[in-house]
Amino acid sequence: MMASRDEAQHLVECGLCQQPVSFFCRRCGVNLCDPCVPIHLRVKSKNGHDIVDYTSKDDGDTCHCDSHPQNECSAYCKTCDAPICILCVSIKHKSHEISELSDKIQELLKVITRENDRLQSSKHELERVLDHTTKLLSSIPSIYKKKKDEVTARGEEWHKQIEETVKKLHQELDDMQKEHEAVLQKQKKEFEELIEKVNEMNGKTIKLQKSKNVTEIQTFIPVIEKQETLSEFSQYSLPTFFECKIDEHYLQTYFGYIDKMQERKTSLIEKKFKETDFLVRGILAVPMVTSVIDTGFPAGEKKNRLFDMAVTDDNKVWMGGASRELKLFDLQGHLHHTVSITNTGMYLCMYNKRVVYIDQSDNTVRMISDTDNVVTMFTTGDWQPYGVTSAASGDILVGLRKDDQYKVVRYSSTGTVLQDIQYDSQGQPLYKDATHITENVNGDIIVTDWKENAVIAVDSLGIFRYSYSGVKYSAVTTDSVGHVIVPDFLGNKIHMLNSDGRFMMYIIPDGEIHRPRAVCIIGHGEMMVGECLTGIAKRIKYLED
Repeated sequence: MMASRDEAQHLVECGLCQQPVSFFCRRCGVNLCDPCVPIHLRVKSKNGHDIVDYTSKDDGDTCHCDSHPQNECSAYCKTCDAPICILCVSIKHKSHEISELSDKIQELLKVITRENDRLQSSKHELERVLDHTTKLLSSIPSIYKKKKDEVTARGEEWHKQIEETVKKLHQELDDMQKEHEAVLQKQKKEFEELIEKVNEMNGKTIKLQKSKNVTEIQTFIPVIEKQETLSEFSQYSLPTFFECKIDEHYLQTYFGYIDKMQERKTSLIEKKFKETDFLVRGILAVPMVTSVIDTGFPAGEKKNRLFDMAVTDDNKVWMGGASRELKLFDLQGHLHHTVSITNTGMYLCMYNKRVVYIDQSDNTVRMISDTDNVVTMFTTGDWQPYGVTSAASGDILVGLRKDDQYKVVRYSSTGTVLQDIQYDSQGQPLYKDATHITENVNGDIIVTDWKENAVIAVDSLGIFRYSYSGVKYSAVTTDSVGHVIVPDFLGNKIHMLNSDGRFMMYIIPDGEIHRPRAVCIIGHGEMMVGECLTGIAKRIKYLED
């Protein structure tokens, strides 16, 4: 180690004669060789000279008094906000408020440490996003190839007259792929540079921890405070090929088009939530059924009755089942309201205090107005909608299916596509049968995949988080502290997971539950669970008071 340091020292030249350096004048900041030391000492300086061995030039770094340069600072004048020497204490700053220099240094270092901790805490998120972007970048060619194959497959259905149209769309994809790769390469470089800058700030902070140079410490504070970290992250949607009906007179118009790449700003500031209340209150040894509601839905083709439910702000519950109506119950089981709808109540959620349901007959998302009218919010094109949930951002998340493809799309209230979640970082499909959907308090988007018999979670950016297997034909919800609640239809129990998808416990209430599917949280420590085959909804208390 010493040899490498000596080798590095020989690469530095004397500031007077360009010979290898041996010493350093701290007051003048000049590198010196042996013969040049006496020459330099003869040069008059109002600050004097402080010659030290070059290898120890950074050891014991101090600052000198502006009024008495020959003296080192030993105190700090709070009145003047400046470091001073012992002479200043008794003369110029005699009536001022004085503190120990070491106390001021510790105060300043606390600020630097706090800011450095802020930057370091963001490093993991930066590295995670960088890793996702790097993997996505490597998968871009295969993803775009898949989309090209879709275009080609569509083109093969048509006559040779459309060959030019196919070529044109291929070129669009080629150009878009280059653009997509370019923006991801730029993002990747920005993330790498930002992480490098964060590491640089950390190195400087570590160095200043050993320093007594308050001036240098003060100078560094605005630098580290101004150092920005990543507050939002641009996501660019992957291409989507929209097919159009074939018409021999309008080949290009009806052949299809490529959905352009879109940029969406996504905040990286994680929502904070705690599980302390849950831990303090404790889990009931035997969860209790405190009330039972007979929803009265008839049996459908597969003998199913109760499909989904959504809780209102005033703790009433909308129920949807195997009939063309939605029913609103209070928690004691009294029916308050019934509204007619255009299809069965298969998938429900609350949005802006109104109940929203999915109509798969014409691929629409519909809302019940204050006057009980059915209002179409938007359609999902040739993708059939499944689960639906409102997001904390004010958007709507919908699970979609087309042929054997599944995805989750974030829509605005008017149906503008804001985010498209379909593939993982390797370009592989995330879902095989995305059915029910919910959003957790930490921003995770959680889906039940009925073909995989699993719960699949991605974060708000659409990056895969975890998968939990062992649940069949079920819905999903979350509570106020981020626990994931999943009824197990065939297992006749409820799985509780933590916010990272790890199993915590089974909830099996007294009196049992039979073929549970629908579920919603109706207050901290209570849930409503719907038995699909009986049409019975049970209010279950699972936490202690």
